[in-house]
Amino acid sequence: MDISYIKALHIIFVICWFAALFYMVRLFIYCTDAQSKDEVAKPILTQQLLLMQKKLWYIIGWPSMIGTYIFGWWLIFTNMSYYFSQPWMWLKLIMVGFLTLYHLECQRILNSQKQGVFKLSSFRLRLFNELATVFLVAIVFLVVVKSTSGLLWGILGLIAFAAILMLCVTIYKRSTAKDEKAKTPEEPTGKIEP
Repeated sequence: MDISYIKALHIIFVICWFAALFYMVRLFIYCTDAQSKDEVAKPILTQQLLLMQKKLWYIIGWPSMIGTYIFGWWLIFTNMSYYFSQPWMWLKLIMVGFLTLYHLECQRILNSQKQGVFKLSSFRLRLFNELATVFLVAIVFLVVVKSTSGLLWGILGLIAFAAILMLCVTIYKRSTAKDEKAKTPEEPTGKIEP
């Protein structure tokens, strides 16, 4: 098989894997938020969101990760001496290892939510969601630039990027908290206003 097809399939599976990771954590957030709904809406929303999680994870998430690994290793084995001699490739493989741990943590959260246990708040899940973005940026830059010479600047840039993402999530949290507070009707005081 032509290496271009292997590379194309690897990229397709990587895109699908990241899409699944991004959306999965959004579903975790929605399911966590559904727990604060009234007794009529809560079970309906929770049941639907858990079904969506299951389908996304087992139809797209896991197969995409496996496809990414199959075609990624296939690419490496087409020119092992080159890839294994490149420091950027080793760093990329380390980042993919961390991304796999992120994937496994998503599996743990999924199992927990299926059991009705919601340990992480929506805010923490939003922060967790941004971690996948950090992995995406780091891996893409490593593959495209193919250099570790600017590793210090890359790490500093990645830290700055993560800090900006965290700031955005915090601002979002504060703005939604203000919106929720504005929507909450005032409690009756018992006083009759003229």
